[in-house]
Amino acid sequence: MKVKQLSVFVENRKGNLVPILEHLSRCGVDISALSLADTTDFGVLRLIVDDVDKAQKILSEDGVIVKVTEVLAVVMNDHPGGAAEVLSVLADNRIEVEYMYACAGKTLGKALMIVRVDTPERAEELLRAKGFDDTKANEIYRI
Repeated sequence: MKVKQLSVFVENRKGNLVPILEHLSRCGVDISALSLADTTDFGVLRLIVDDVDKAQKILSEDGVIVKVTEVLAVVMNDHPGGAAEVLSVLADNRIEVEYMYACAGKTLGKALMIVRVDTPERAEELLRAKGFDDTKANEIYRI
């Protein structure tokens, strides 16, 4: 369930994300999930992509600040309360969620939640024990 995530730091200006996303697209990088958090001056674009090393190289060569971090990719049932089921496991075990974002899956009835926690190994173990899908990084594109 651990996957690598790109955090891309961008100036908060209209249209500033377009060249980044277009360049990744032209280079054949597939984005599975993304999240954008912004402040007045800058934004952090978080991406789960099919080729982290390639994407990092492309963006770095463009002068974009990119950081790679490890997050959990949790496959959950896509129904009302699905996200609460995942978060309950973490909360019941006092695991702090730093941030999260989710997207609907390509597989009917499944969704993908990306979670950054303070103790990823423990969180991964607990989620597996509760029956959440043990998906490998290269499999998240089939969900």
